[in-house]
Amino acid sequence: MTEFNVRGQKLYLSPVMDLYNGEIVAYETSERPLFGLVGNMLKKAMRRLSPGDQPLLHSDQGWQYQQPSYRRMLADRGLTQSMSRKGNCLDNAAMESWFATLKTECFYLRRYDSIEQLQKAIGQFIHYYNHQRIRLKLKGLSPVQYRTQALDA
Repeated sequence: MTEFNVRGQKLYLSPVMDLYNGEIVAYETSERPLFGLVGNMLKKAMRRLSPGDQPLLHSDQGWQYQQPSYRRMLADRGLTQSMSRKGNCLDNAAMESWFATLKTECFYLRRYDSIEQLQKAIGQFIHYYNHQRIRLKLKGLSPVQYRTQALDA
């Protein structure tokens, strides 16, 4: 989860990244970092799973990810929880790197007058990042192109 400040108002973003291709498969935003933010994001991510999928879901040690209701949601769907070691940001480096990319390319370069403007921009950036922004690590393809190519092979 990451936080933005727009004219004294806060916006929180909770995304899920597929480490296979770096694609953001689900996300949720909220003006408060309540459990519902993470719960709704998790529900969206789980809708993307195929029957029988049992992925590992990694997070930092935020309080939301330690809630019994979060752990129950994972267990009910057969997902395995993985959590960063205390005080070790390197365990969550892929997500932290993506947050830095988002903030550098989408947030710091623009001035937002409202939370709603930023929410719209985040949605547009995620779509751009997933479908158009190439990554050298993915052989010059976008995350969606890379996944699609692998599925077609």
